[in-house]
Amino acid sequence: MTTETLARTTPEEAAIEDLIACPHCDALYLAQMPAKGGRAVCSHCHTVLIAPRTKAGKKMIALTLTVMILVVAALFFPFLDINAGGIGNSTSILDAASSFRSGYMVFLSFLVAAAIIFVPLLRTVLILYVLIPVVRDRPALPHARRAFRLSQELKPWAMAEVFAIGCAVALVKVQDLAHIGFGPAFWMFSALVILVLINDNFLCTWSVWKSLELEND
Repeated sequence: MTTETLARTTPEEAAIEDLIACPHCDALYLAQMPAKGGRAVCSHCHTVLIAPRTKAGKKMIALTLTVMILVVAALFFPFLDINAGGIGNSTSILDAASSFRSGYMVFLSFLVAAAIIFVPLLRTVLILYVLIPVVRDRPALPHARRAFRLSQELKPWAMAEVFAIGCAVALVKVQDLAHIGFGPAFWMFSALVILVLINDNFLCTWSVWKSLELEND
């Protein structure tokens, strides 16, 4: 894989639609497609800016559909089984998200459920809404650009991996106090976290934006 650095520029030197900004250091570059199999990186912080991949759209759709299925399926299966002193309890992801049910803590339950369930699920729906027509060489659906922008804005709020890390820390703390069994939802959620990371790595946002711009021209 070849790595290229783009030409630095300023808003006064080029049209705004020809620019790309580094999401980490805000450096501006003239956007241009790298050589086949290559990628364009920021010369300052080395963040990957453009990285088109062959048949990436179909792979992302397959991964996104898989993530959606895993999110829905994980809600209906036990996540953990905890046994201590002859007393056992089984809990699901939905139970964990809705564990605070009184007073102001209800709002916290809503935020937890949104971060680990609803926001990731909404992002998958939005990405499919945008990508399926593009991959099939069909006209973009209405408000596709707005949908893709929303999916990117929701990315920091989809905290499935944070929930997974929190569970790992909690399990380390209680493993000496109780016997813990992993339910089907635990393994589904573990696979979901890995697939989300792979999917985000496949997604070249610049390529998607370019495709949507061409549809509107």
